[in-house]
Amino acid sequence: MKKTLKKVGIGFLTFSMIAAASYKGDFFEVSKNLEIYSDIYKTLNVYYVDDTQPGKLMKTGIDAMLKSLDPYTKYYPESKIEDYRFTTTGQYGGIGALIREIDGSVYISEPYEDSPAKKAGLVAGDRIISIDGTDIADKNQDEVSKFLKGQAGTELEVVVERNSSEKIEVNIKREEIKIPDVPFSGMVDEKTGYLKLSSFTQTASSEVKKAYRSLEKEGMEQLIFDLRGNGGGLLREAVNIVNFFVPKGTDIVSTKGKLEEWEKTHKGLNEPLSNDIPVVVLVDAGSASASEIVSGTLQDLDRAVVVGMNSFGKGLVQQTKDIPYGTKLKLTVAKYYTPSGRCIQKLDYFNKEDGEVSEVPDSLVAVYKTKNGRDVYDGRGIYPDVKVELDEYGKILEALYDNHVIFKYANEFQTKNPEIAPASEFALSDEQYDEFVAFARLFDLHYTTASEENLKDLMKVAKKEKYFEDLETELLAIEKKLDINQKDDIYIFKDMIKRLLENEIVSRYYYQSGRAEHSLDGDPFMVKALEILNGGEINSILSGKK
Repeated sequence: MKKTLKKVGIGFLTFSMIAAASYKGDFFEVSKNLEIYSDIYKTLNVYYVDDTQPGKLMKTGIDAMLKSLDPYTKYYPESKIEDYRFTTTGQYGGIGALIREIDGSVYISEPYEDSPAKKAGLVAGDRIISIDGTDIADKNQDEVSKFLKGQAGTELEVVVERNSSEKIEVNIKREEIKIPDVPFSGMVDEKTGYLKLSSFTQTASSEVKKAYRSLEKEGMEQLIFDLRGNGGGLLREAVNIVNFFVPKGTDIVSTKGKLEEWEKTHKGLNEPLSNDIPVVVLVDAGSASASEIVSGTLQDLDRAVVVGMNSFGKGLVQQTKDIPYGTKLKLTVAKYYTPSGRCIQKLDYFNKEDGEVSEVPDSLVAVYKTKNGRDVYDGRGIYPDVKVELDEYGKILEALYDNHVIFKYANEFQTKNPEIAPASEFALSDEQYDEFVAFARLFDLHYTTASEENLKDLMKVAKKEKYFEDLETELLAIEKKLDINQKDDIYIFKDMIKRLLENEIVSRYYYQSGRAEHSLDGDPFMVKALEILNGGEINSILSGKK
């Protein structure tokens, strides 16, 4: 049966769009295109050969429209409002566990500490069979996640399979789950505090302040502030956190947008936690948005040394607007500028050639000055003051992850070992690593290394240029040698694999905080940060003398 649209909905939409158009003076263009869009939508709904789903059809059109702007402008239908709430609060109603899909089945990959899942006895590696009597064999990870989430206080029955044989039925009462913004903080030596911030939800600044005060009580005299992998969040939380380290009244970040309300400068409104504690901020390619406000502002004010890798380069600000029928629109409304005047946005979404997004060209990258006169740059994210180069990961690591070998071995290890050493001390013996190698070789870990890819290209060129016959013996010998060497990769990259494996195992016993604590040992970012703090380099770097 064909469905028809209610004119009142289109009327409201028309009014809203026309009102918005008055800001640009393109009333006719908006009105014309809205009428065209509305007519196409109604015509498809009435005349298309098969019945359409009006809601799904509209969402497809909206998503395509927003995708043409930038990846941060998003529409949240009523069914996705919980996802939106989670991004801003870090909270959701559920059982408190990460899940992952492996070979068509969905597994518990990590119960959170003190979560309903943990209290019910679920462990990493449990394969989910059914939820409230519904077989989930044909459900994907997103669908299973929806089954597990729900209002706090409601109950659900979950059946899991453990160790490929034992079936376990548990009743779980959902709770309000809050993912901490600060998963770990602690002292790494007698005077150096470490604070890991993983997100900027509405409790980020209060959690940072609490962790900072705790470190102070333990004797902290200098701080390593870790923003690696932190994709950002709320602007106000970034401003509050910068204010912990700079005087009240300091200009922290400015925003500039189309509307006057976004032409503003955010200042520190409170007295700092400390004006002079030495700070090193860690960043990498996953540090974005609010993370870049914090690291970039502290860099511009010569208040902290930034260590690591070039950050992501997101200099755009989003705001959320309420839309009818319980939906929301998150849209880009401004760009932000650090105190030196730079905008660190790397990709130019607003001047696309042939629909392709490109980086801001080198010719438009400008030099700015920090408070002490050091050079910093716009259009490229945050350049660290001190770079850290990481070793290249071998293809063997990709193969181990693609086949979930590290995850599966950690599950098996936990079954055989009810206890392990504290997170900061845990290490696998050579004998235990050999056991892992034997386990890994049960899987098809075939992969193509860069050397093999280059050799194949060389063979193609040699054949094309008629050199292959003369070189065939040597080239085939190299090919065979590379194949033999691939079998040794699991030992060639032993140190790297062993660290990742140990970290996965630690998470089975000490959860996210233990994972974070364990990862610090031998971390090249941490080594460099401690060199700078303990070696007295920080002042010479910030003064521009080094």
